[in-house]
Amino acid sequence: MSRFKKKKGSETPAMSTASLPDIVFMLLFFFMVTTVMRETTLLVENKLPKASEVKKIEDKSLCSYIYVGAPVSGMKTKFGNEPRIQLNDSFKLASDIQEFVAAKREATAEEKKPQLVTCIKADVDAKMGLITDI
Repeated sequence: MSRFKKKKGSETPAMSTASLPDIVFMLLFFFMVTTVMRETTLLVENKLPKASEVKKIEDKSLCSYIYVGAPVSGMKTKFGNEPRIQLNDSFKLASDIQEFVAAKREATAEEKKPQLVTCIKADVDAKMGLITDI
C-alpha cells in the first residue's frame, strides 16, 4: 500500500471576487432608480384638510407648489406663529407669487405651458384671507 503525502503549504483557494463589481453596480442602479429626491424642505407645518375633489397630476414637473402654514417649531422664534407663504425654500410675501409663477412659465417649453399647474398646499388652520391674497 502506498501512502499519500500531504503537500505542505497548500490551503483552500481564496474566494473569487470577480462578480463583486457586478453586484455593487446592480445595487447602485437599484437605489438610483427607486430613490425620489425631495425638491424643497418644508419650513411650514402642513396638516392638509380632507379632499372631496381630487384629480391626479400627470406630469409633476409641470406643477409648482405654494405652501401655506405656521412656521415649524425651529423657525417660530424668528418668524412667529402666524401662517406664512413658502415658495421653494424660503418665506415670501403674497406679492412675490406672480414673479414665482412667471419664472416657472419662462422655464417651461412652449408646448407644455398650457399644462402648467400651481398647487396650494395650505394648513387646516391657515386663514382664508391669506389664501384669497394668493
